[in-house]
Amino acid sequence: MTPPRIALLGFSIECNRFAPLATEVDFASRTLLIGQAIVDEARRSAPRMLGELPGFIAAMDASGPWHPVPVLLAMTEPNGPVEQHFFERLMRQWESGLSNAGRLDGVYAVLHGAGLAEHDDDPEGTLLALIRRIIGTDVPVVATYDLHANVSDANVNLLNAYIGYRTNPHLDMRERGAEAAHVLRELLSGTRTSLARIRLPIVPPTVTMLTGADAPDRPYGQLIDLGQQRMHEAPYAGRVLNVSVMGGFAYADTPFNGLTVVVTATDEAAAQSLAREIAEAGWARRNRFKPKLTSLEEAVRRARETEDRNNHALAFADVADNPGGGGRGNTMGILEAFLHAGVRDALVGVIFDAALATEAHQRGLGAGFTARFNRDGGDEFSKPFSAPATVRALRSDPIVGRRGIYANSTLPIGQSAALDIGGITVVVLSHRYQCADPAFFEAFGLNIAAARVVVVKSRGHFRGGFDEFFRHQDVVEVDAPGLTSPVLSRFKWQRLPRPVVPLDDNVTWTPPA
Repeated sequence: MTPPRIALLGFSIECNRFAPLATEVDFASRTLLIGQAIVDEARRSAPRMLGELPGFIAAMDASGPWHPVPVLLAMTEPNGPVEQHFFERLMRQWESGLSNAGRLDGVYAVLHGAGLAEHDDDPEGTLLALIRRIIGTDVPVVATYDLHANVSDANVNLLNAYIGYRTNPHLDMRERGAEAAHVLRELLSGTRTSLARIRLPIVPPTVTMLTGADAPDRPYGQLIDLGQQRMHEAPYAGRVLNVSVMGGFAYADTPFNGLTVVVTATDEAAAQSLAREIAEAGWARRNRFKPKLTSLEEAVRRARETEDRNNHALAFADVADNPGGGGRGNTMGILEAFLHAGVRDALVGVIFDAALATEAHQRGLGAGFTARFNRDGGDEFSKPFSAPATVRALRSDPIVGRRGIYANSTLPIGQSAALDIGGITVVVLSHRYQCADPAFFEAFGLNIAAARVVVVKSRGHFRGGFDEFFRHQDVVEVDAPGLTSPVLSRFKWQRLPRPVVPLDDNVTWTPPA
C-alpha cells in the first residue's frame, strides 16, 4: 500500500482587536517556515514552534509509513490583527504549495481560531476554504485549535475533525497534535464523520477559564471534564471521536465570539446530542464566568506582608498586560506601585522594551544608569517611567523553555537584561513574550525560590510554569489597566454579539431542537 501523502501547514496567532498590527517581522522572529524546514524543525528536541506539529509528526512516524508534504507554517506570539497584505502573501504561498503538491491523501492544519487580518474576521476559515477549493471534498482535513478559538461556520463545516486543546494553562499541545494524527489515520482507513457545533451567549473573561483540578473555581474545566467523561460512556462510546469545548477569545471582537461546543462523531445524532448536553451544562454555570480581581492597593499591601517570613511568598499576575493575549508587556503600574511602597526581594518579568535592553548592553554589566521605560511610546497604557538602575545580568542567546506552554521550545529573546531597580530585579527583553516559564528569570541567574514577590506579565500560563514555586492560593490576579483586562466592560465592542454573559443582564438562551 502506498504511504499516504499528508500536507502540513498552519496559521497560528491569537489576535487582539485593540492591539497594534502584527507584521511579517513578528512571524519571522518566532516561526515562519516553508517546505522541508517545517519537518526538520518539528523533529528537533527544542523546536521554534509550539507542540502541535511536533506531536503530530511524531505520532504519524510511530503509527506507520507516510509521506509529509510540508507547505508553510506561520506562527507567532499573540498580537493585533495581521497586516492584510502579508496575510494575502501567505495565502498565495499556501495556494502555490498545495496546487503543486501532487496527490494528497490528507491535510493537517495547525490553526489557532482567534486569528484576525486587517480586513478578515476569520482568516482560518479563509485558509480552510482555500484548502477545500484545491483538494476537493473527498480528502480528509483535520485541524487543531487553541481552546481560546472563536468558532466560525467555516472552521467546522470545512473539516472532517476539529480538535481543541483541553488544558488551560496549555500543557497538552503535543498530545492534541498526536490525537490529530490518530484521527487522521482513522479517516484514511475509511471512517466518516459528522461535526456538531453549539455556541452559547457567554464570553468568558480569561481568568475564569482555568481547567486544573486544583483551581478554586473551574466552571470551564468542568465542561471539558464532562465532555471527556461522556464520550466514553453510553450511548456515545465508539461513536464520538472528539469533544472540544472552546472558551473563545473575547478581545478578537468577532461576530462569532462565544463559548462553543464542537463534537466530532461517526454519526450526526451522537454529535448533536452530546453537543447539546454539554452546552446545557455550560449555560447552567453562566453566573460563574465573572472575574474576581485584586485591586492594586490591596496587591501592594499583600506584597509588603511577604516581608514577614512566616508568610508565604506570592506571585502577582499582571493579567491586564498579558503578552499572551496581545498586551504590549510594558505597562508600569505594578512596578511603580511596588517601588513606591518599598517592596523588596522582588522579581518582575518580563518587560518588553528593546530600546532599554539595548542600552543596558551598551553600558555593560554592573553599570549604573537611569532606566527609561517606554521612551518610544506605545499604546495608551504604555506610560513612560524612569528610575535609577544597575545592570545585573545580560543575555542575547535564545533560551529553552523548561516548563508549561514553552517547555522544550527555543525562544529567541534578542538583547536582554536583568536590571536592579531599588531592590526589585526587572527582566527586560527585546522580543515580546508572556512570562510563563521560570526560564525567563533563571536564564539571568535569578533565584525564584529566594524571592518574596514575583510579578509576571501573564494571564494564566504562568501557572503551568511556576506551580513548583506557588500554589493557587499564592497567586494574586491584579486589577490594573491594559489591553487584556478581564473586566470586559472597559472595552468598546463593535462586532461581539450582544447580549452576552457577563457583559449584559437578562441574557437568555434556548437549546437547539
